[in-house]
Amino acid sequence: MLFLAVLAFMLWTPDLDRGALQERYLRRGADMVQVAGVQLHVRDDGAPDAPAVILLHGFGASLHTWEPWAQGLAEDHRVIRFDLPGSGLSPPDPTGQYTDARSMQLLLALTDQLQVQRASLVGHSIGGRLAWRVAAEHPERVDRLVLLAPDGFASNGFEYGKTPEVPAAFKLMRHVLPRPVLHLSLVGAYADPAALTAEMERRYFDLIRAPGSRDALLARMAQTRLEDPVPLLRRIKSPTLLVWGEQDRAIPISNAADYMAAVPTIRLLSLPAMGHLPQEESPERALPAVRAFLK
Repeated sequence: MLFLAVLAFMLWTPDLDRGALQERYLRRGADMVQVAGVQLHVRDDGAPDAPAVILLHGFGASLHTWEPWAQGLAEDHRVIRFDLPGSGLSPPDPTGQYTDARSMQLLLALTDQLQVQRASLVGHSIGGRLAWRVAAEHPERVDRLVLLAPDGFASNGFEYGKTPEVPAAFKLMRHVLPRPVLHLSLVGAYADPAALTAEMERRYFDLIRAPGSRDALLARMAQTRLEDPVPLLRRIKSPTLLVWGEQDRAIPISNAADYMAAVPTIRLLSLPAMGHLPQEESPERALPAVRAFLK
């Protein structure tokens, strides 16, 4: 019993101080914005009167995942990116809601607040699912659509019409999250393990320990309820670019065929020797094609 207590103490991974995290990762105080009663970490770059593009990150990530792309796109666009509630530097949603409907509500409220009535959307993974849902349900708000390995079709553990059973190992991370364990979960997202730099790994390890972040991630997973996406996807009218790493082990490129069959305006950019995070693993590979598509 004493051994277990000592082991638990050694592995216990407490939250980090929010002020210290902001000092390290917040560019300026004005980037923390109140939107519909929720505080969001937002970055708004480029010319205010340029065509707007909004970047939506994936599960467990933050707006920092887009840094190279944001810099490149800002030459031609107003680039807006934000941390979903409970991710990055955005505190958890006080309502406790992390459904797609809630995320879309906050996205539209943010764009209204920034006086952006129409924009192109770039979304990765669950951010891709959010992007294509907005394009389907609010076509008047979307110019063009770029989807990087988007989520949305049923997969192992995620069935249509059911909320998933969150594995016990995921629940355990609320209290115990050794850095080597996080490293193993992150490195598999890259075709080339060397692409995960020490700086990037530290950022992921720091931000997942923001106060309330792990609870929010677990709640977002538990509240995910997939429905057959085809009826919604067929409603998308925006020109759509699908970007997928051929060595994506998280959401395999074989899923691309489902999107291409459902969205009449879509075309595919497949990336050899690339994993789940092309915007991080080799930003320059797809960015020129994305820039050209958005222009």
